[in-house]
Amino acid sequence: MPDPSFPVNFPAPGQPVDELALAEIKSAILAKLRLAIGKDAGMATRQDWYHAAALALRDRIVHRWLTAEKQSYDAGSKRVYYLSLEFMIGRLFTDALNNMGLLAVFEAALGDLGESLSELRKCEPDAALGNGGLGRLAACFMESMATLAIPAIGYGIRYDFGLFRQIINQGWQQEYPDEWLSFGNPWEFQRPEVIYHVHFGGGVEHVEEKGRDRAIWHPAEAVQAVAYDTPIVGWRGQHVNALRLWSARSPDPLKLDVFNTGDYIGAVAEEARAESICKFLYPNDESPAGRELRLRQEYFFVSASLQDLVRRHLVSDGPLRGLTQKAAVQLNDTHPSLAVTELMRILVDLHNFPWESAWQVTVATLSYTNHTLLPEALETWPLELFQRILPRHLEIIYRINDAHLALAEERCPGDVDFRASVSLIDEKSGRRVRMGQLAFVGSHRINGVSAMHSDLMKETVFHDLNHLYPGRITNKTNGITFRRWLMVANPKLTELLREACGEAVLDDPTRLAHLEARASDSAFQERFRSVKHHNKLMLARLIGERLNIKVDPAALFDVQIKRIHEYKRQLLNILEAIALYHAIKDDPQANWVPRVKIFAGKAAASYRYAKLIIKLINDVAEIVNNDPVIAGRLKVAFLPDYNVSLAEAIIPAADLSEQISTAGMEASGTGNMKLALNGAVTIGTLDGANIEIRDHVGAENITIFGMEAMDVVVRRKQGLDATDVIRRSPKLSRAVSAIGSGEFSPGDPGRFESIAHALRHLDHYMVSADFDSYFEAQRGIDARWQVVPAWTRASILNVARMAWFSSDRAIREYAEDIWNVPVHGPPSQASAQRGAMG
Repeated sequence: MPDPSFPVNFPAPGQPVDELALAEIKSAILAKLRLAIGKDAGMATRQDWYHAAALALRDRIVHRWLTAEKQSYDAGSKRVYYLSLEFMIGRLFTDALNNMGLLAVFEAALGDLGESLSELRKCEPDAALGNGGLGRLAACFMESMATLAIPAIGYGIRYDFGLFRQIINQGWQQEYPDEWLSFGNPWEFQRPEVIYHVHFGGGVEHVEEKGRDRAIWHPAEAVQAVAYDTPIVGWRGQHVNALRLWSARSPDPLKLDVFNTGDYIGAVAEEARAESICKFLYPNDESPAGRELRLRQEYFFVSASLQDLVRRHLVSDGPLRGLTQKAAVQLNDTHPSLAVTELMRILVDLHNFPWESAWQVTVATLSYTNHTLLPEALETWPLELFQRILPRHLEIIYRINDAHLALAEERCPGDVDFRASVSLIDEKSGRRVRMGQLAFVGSHRINGVSAMHSDLMKETVFHDLNHLYPGRITNKTNGITFRRWLMVANPKLTELLREACGEAVLDDPTRLAHLEARASDSAFQERFRSVKHHNKLMLARLIGERLNIKVDPAALFDVQIKRIHEYKRQLLNILEAIALYHAIKDDPQANWVPRVKIFAGKAAASYRYAKLIIKLINDVAEIVNNDPVIAGRLKVAFLPDYNVSLAEAIIPAADLSEQISTAGMEASGTGNMKLALNGAVTIGTLDGANIEIRDHVGAENITIFGMEAMDVVVRRKQGLDATDVIRRSPKLSRAVSAIGSGEFSPGDPGRFESIAHALRHLDHYMVSADFDSYFEAQRGIDARWQVVPAWTRASILNVARMAWFSSDRAIREYAEDIWNVPVHGPPSQASAQRGAMG
């Protein structure tokens, strides 16, 4: 019997699978069906078959996982601990099958057993552990760390319901619980023996001990953090890391004495309060209770994670003074910023470190990734709330701040404004703790996620901190895993690339450059278009099934898929659709390029304006899609409940990638990378990673429009009123009037008046200011689309020149420049094949 711990070979498309491996997998699936699921094949549901297949695959992953973990501990390897409030991992079944090299053999085995792999994978829900780019980046980085054989653990929260399931009802977003765990999760291992107590509230006592002040926290509440581990498989199954998620429970889940008095609700009140921590991602923080829950969530997962990594270090590596040599902790955005104070508390209060020594270890161990230039997104907490929930941590912050402000005074004597700017406490806005500043001061490296973002950090949100701590800010442009976003999402394009670039392209994305020689080849262009057409047919079918909208696969598929936010400017996109609709109605006989505008994304539950934009998109769709004068030359589709699986269906089919954020506001973006990798041409501003994409794919293969970041700054200083801009643009004026007058909401003419008012008088995100440039750029896209060979060439060159945007490259940079850990892999195709045969 083949060693189940090692992946089988990667057969080329059409190549038969190994018969011994096929028989083994069929036997394993049937055994799981009977022994783990408790069903005979004749009685099993499709869900049963999925769970049996997933468990059979998991067995093979676990062998590699345990081997990799033992090897890293035996070698005394330094480990990376990646702390993130989100991990948008999506479905794991096909991703793990692909990385283990078992996709073909499982597909054949399931086929022989009368089941379809493509249908079974639909039984797996997307893990509701993230919202957007932040969580998807964390998932890509976890996969790349495994691929590069970097020993790592991802730490987060095991949300019972995640963000929310988005339903569109009469055009409005409605939020419902995402019950992703209702059928269980075959990928996770509960670790009931791994439990840590996380404390809240109470007070702090100070005693003198051996001539030193010692703080003793007397908390009022304890919550237990219980570990659940999910294996994350690297490419070719060579290495597996763990994603460890924490679930919350009360140490006393049932107060029996209270229950016996008849107070059945009160008897479980503590359990309900504890469990609320892991119910939902991003609770609405408009209310005091919501803000408190958000803070409790962040401290809960940070405390459990740091307790866990400290325990690991003490067991395997010895005294904590060597923590920096054995552990690198990466804070993914400001949510885990409490790691600074928690690590200090553990070292000083629990392990008797001198303050200065603890601070050196803390700063050298932690590093911080910033994902936003929006000051309001750099979390702050009211001092009163912080004091009540985390009294000891507030004392630690005060002491850190004292030394920090002393340095500021030394650097800029007498400059009160400078000290106020860098202080960890904001004294001007009701006294609040600044989490972005805390993460900056407590980390040895702070990185942005695109070249432009990192430069702007130095000039904007962290200008004074950069002056105080020069050299800490560095850049690490984001990347994506090509295994998920090319091989799994777009198998037909992958098959074409294997043929055109050689089998080594599976291991080495730089081999994509071989496509350049084929970019103008008419026969290859035809095959490339055939792949894109197939993907568009699949998406057209999905749109028809979910929205009852018939779209033409030959039309230009114009895609904007991302979180709904004003700065991402879905409003600009739908405004252009309105203007185009008017233009087609005015001259229906003109040679219009058929276009399908495809939107997907969720608005935060409390973000009313973003939800109104979703309603506008759907109301415009209702009018445009049913207007016989338009005759299908323009369609608008909003696909609800955007997640990783939906992205995998949309991205391979996209012709045009909308990356149109207000310049200077998008940190990086990763959707722009995924779409370009799959052959979509980008239309965008010079914002985030769009700049680096332009530099790599060539300015002639991307369409740039609109103001640049400094133009936006200048215009905002001049004022936000856009009435003159609108008056000078007949198309914009007509579109804004149509929105405000109720052309798209005839039953409620005033529904979108607030949007029209903002476009005229509060143009903070430069929607009106950039409209004409955007509209003209879109008409240039129309002209390019009609020259089929030239469009196809640009599409091919986008694929050919995207290798640099691999998350493997990004993780190599983190490993070398920030974490100081060695990198291995990804394994070469030849070495993997030799291992499989030998």
